[in-house]
Amino acid sequence: MAPAKFDAIVIGSGITGGWAAKELTEKGLRTLVLEAGRPITPDKDYVEHVPSWEMPYRGMKDRKKLEKEQPIQSLCYACEEVNSDFFVKDTEHPYTTAANKPFWWIRGRQVGGRSILWGRQSYRWSDLDFTANLRDGIAVDWPIRYADLAPWYAYVEEFIGVSGEAIGLAQLPDGKFLPPMELTCAEKTVKEAVAKSFGRERVLTIGRVAVLTQDHNGRAACHYCGPCHRGCISLSYFSSVNATLPAAEKTGRLTLRPFSTVHSLIFDSKTRRISGVRVIDTNSRAALEFNAPLVFLCASTLESARILLNSATPEFPDGLGNSSGEVGHNLMDHIKAGGARGVIPGHEKMRTIGSRPNIAYMPRFRNVKDKQRDFIRGYGMQAYSFQDGWRRGAMEIDFGADFKRRMSDPGPWNFIFEGYGECLPRHDNFVEIDKNTVDAWGIPCLKIHCAFGENELALRKDASLTAAEMLSAAGAREIQPFRDTDPPGFSIHEMGTARMGRDPKTSVLNSWNQSHDIKNLFITDGACMTSSGCANPSLTYMALTARACDYAVNQLKRGEL
Repeated sequence: MAPAKFDAIVIGSGITGGWAAKELTEKGLRTLVLEAGRPITPDKDYVEHVPSWEMPYRGMKDRKKLEKEQPIQSLCYACEEVNSDFFVKDTEHPYTTAANKPFWWIRGRQVGGRSILWGRQSYRWSDLDFTANLRDGIAVDWPIRYADLAPWYAYVEEFIGVSGEAIGLAQLPDGKFLPPMELTCAEKTVKEAVAKSFGRERVLTIGRVAVLTQDHNGRAACHYCGPCHRGCISLSYFSSVNATLPAAEKTGRLTLRPFSTVHSLIFDSKTRRISGVRVIDTNSRAALEFNAPLVFLCASTLESARILLNSATPEFPDGLGNSSGEVGHNLMDHIKAGGARGVIPGHEKMRTIGSRPNIAYMPRFRNVKDKQRDFIRGYGMQAYSFQDGWRRGAMEIDFGADFKRRMSDPGPWNFIFEGYGECLPRHDNFVEIDKNTVDAWGIPCLKIHCAFGENELALRKDASLTAAEMLSAAGAREIQPFRDTDPPGFSIHEMGTARMGRDPKTSVLNSWNQSHDIKNLFITDGACMTSSGCANPSLTYMALTARACDYAVNQLKRGEL
């Protein structure tokens, strides 16, 4: 039987791989999507409605198993007893780190990747972000501006469905929104107090989230059941499995191949193009090759760098497409764990219905108009409010009727501000191949050299101070500032390693996410990012992918790839 012929290969089926699959198939290309992990069937694999009392460990996790097989993954709040299979086994997917530079790499290998697990916060970036490197004289300038991406932001928002509120701030452009979710009583109190004290400088709004508040594109509105990180049987939140891959499937031009671990890319030195992809069957461990004239690398920031570095050739001894020497470098992740918590009095008897799958958000307010002395760039504030609820009884030694009555009272409202700050791109935050460490399929793994610098630590400190300041303005009690020591990786917003730029000598990709060195190779996951901004990056990844696919198909049809 003759091998199937494909017009394009997409590596990875997560947020960007799913978008590449949708766009390429809808534009007429027979597209192969290679996914290292297992297939996902929502009716069978989504487990959001499994109650704790039906779990073997009552939702408290099989700690011995997790400590043995998933010591890094289990650090993530979303890794629970019932959904731990959505996270990799660290024993099968090792990596190493430089001395005194911990990096917590949270990963999911299955169809849909981490799009099943993500927090769904969806924000546009502005020219405050796209001009930051140029303005500060750091790293290289982005080769695009907000105007280049604005129509693609709108295109993505219209498909995935983003609920949110237009607030008219230049540093966080408004988008095409479904009706917003409602703020809690505590959030409304804080919003009003902050507005009274700081005016338009600091604006608390409901998060802009890729969760439907009304039926949209054949998917049902959210019913506020809560544990989104276990999957979503109603398909109410956006993921590749819920939206983009089904759209690609409808075209009849999609071939999705799970259990396909990519080893490396095949480079044809005569044409100076990628001719195919080397794959190891995840189950049989058989070596396979697939060929196509167009390749989209969407394996995730670090995996894409790993594939390029493992694809070294005589022409590119330091990694495929790496004439600039920048592949693997400029690794970034948002710095968090700086903020404050407190109790907002006066709403003890208020109750909520359901579990809202969203947070409140405060856009960046540092270095927007007034320049700070201690740091450049800035941070946004993610805000969480909740009542103590009956679960507090698990920590109390008590019983009887009075105890039961007390537990039926929802209790006081807690409020947490936590900053998510920008990480500067630095050449000395990088990854390389550790030839002494291989994964379960014999593929050399990464060694990660990454640490936050003085500027990131200053952002974390300032976020703690301003969070306490705003809670004080809101009349909060028991205010507790915090500055934890979470290392890079734990925001799960890793970016960089194959940055976009104007000059092939200092960047890996051009303004269309196309390799400067290899014209039929496009990289649209987090690896392409030139700086990190401070707002969640996934919406930007998706917009860049849709834009790059449009360009690539036009180039392919003109015979220029």
